[in-house]
Amino acid sequence: MNLARVIHLDESDMNVYFNPARTGEWALSGGFEFSNWSDADLTGKARQAFANGWLGMETFGRATLVAVTPIEAAELDALEATLAKHFVEIYGAPSMEAAKAVAREELSHMADLCEDHDPNTVLTVQRELTDAGVREQFRSIKSEAADLEVFAVHSTPDE
Repeated sequence: MNLARVIHLDESDMNVYFNPARTGEWALSGGFEFSNWSDADLTGKARQAFANGWLGMETFGRATLVAVTPIEAAELDALEATLAKHFVEIYGAPSMEAAKAVAREELSHMADLCEDHDPNTVLTVQRELTDAGVREQFRSIKSEAADLEVFAVHSTPDE
C-alpha cells in the first residue's frame, strides 16, 4: 500500500504557511479542516493552506508537495491512532472509537489517491470553495529516473 510523505524542493513552505509541515512526515489531503470555511476565512497564509496545502500527520502543518511512498501496516495503524486523537482533541469527536472510523476513511482516501502512482511520484492539491463545499483537484508529476552522474561529481584525491 502507498501513502505520501511531505517533500520540500526549497524553503518556500516555511514562508507561506503559518505552520509548515516537516520534510518526511506522512501526509493527507486534510480538506476536512476547511469544511466549515467561507470566503471570509480565505485570507493570507490561511488562504494558501486552503488553496494548496497537504496536511502533515506529525505537526498537522501544511506542505505544498508530497511524494508517493510505500507504507507498512504498523505505520498505518499508528497514523490512524494519531489522527483519531487529533479529531478528539481539536475537532471534538465524541470518542476515540468514532474518531478512528473517520481517521480510517481519511487514510483510505489518501491511499486511493496514491494507489495508481509509482513511488516518488509528486502530488499537488488545488482547492476551491464552491456552493457545494470544498472541491479538491489532484495532480501528479511522475518521477523520472535520473542518472546519479547528473547530480554527483566524482573525483579521486589525485584530481
